[in-house]
Amino acid sequence: EVQLVESGGGLVQPGGSLRLSCTTSGFRFSGYGMGWFRQAPGKEREYVAATSWSGGTTDYADSVKGRFTISRDNAQNTLYLQMDSLKPDDTAVYYCGRYRGTTGWRTSREYDYWGQGTQVTVSS
Repeated sequence: EVQLVESGGGLVQPGGSLRLSCTTSGFRFSGYGMGWFRQAPGKEREYVAATSWSGGTTDYADSVKGRFTISRDNAQNTLYLQMDSLKPDDTAVYYCGRYRGTTGWRTSREYDYWGQGTQVTVSS
């Protein structure tokens, strides 16, 4: 059974940092690209970042470029998202997903499995 479990969310002040983790099981993690998306209340799920199977290629939404870093540890079957210089607009539930598409990382329908999400709240 494929499972993705996010953790590391919480409440942080503007300018602060958080590191999200996505622990996976039930599939060969090193064979898949992976991505992070987020969804704020009343909004559609939004692309954040993605990485190739090796971690050698990464991509970021313009809204997080230079502040967030996606990485992966294939030996630990885990995906990470380091989030620095957080802003109130980053407040959302963050989801990791397994990429199975062919047309690009930035569309949620290109992902076939998702975790349950972890809440990130940026507020003073």
